[in-house]
Amino acid sequence: MANEQKTAPLDARVADKLLDLLSNDDSFREHFSRDPVAALETIGYQRPAQGPEGTAQPELFVTCCVNKLASKEAIAAARGEIRGMLLSGLNHTTPQLDASPSDDRRTLK
Repeated sequence: MANEQKTAPLDARVADKLLDLLSNDDSFREHFSRDPVAALETIGYQRPAQGPEGTAQPELFVTCCVNKLASKEAIAAARGEIRGMLLSGLNHTTPQLDASPSDDRRTLK
């Protein structure tokens, strides 16, 4: 599995701002729930540049769909773990920030 392609890592400043806003700002949380990439662009996110023959890493959050965002407190409590994932790039999926992970079959046990 070492050869799995990861998404492009998120810039540390953008990751920190994202987590700050998801933990504190209702307006940003609502914007992120509707359109994650547009919300990210308001805080400095830049889409990965295409390399030769379209070899850019997959874009983070481009296929993200938020059903119900986790509480501000839950995001703040998991900040270190989420930040680590965002900074290293993700394998095929974005972090689960939905409020009801127990309903999801992707829950880690």
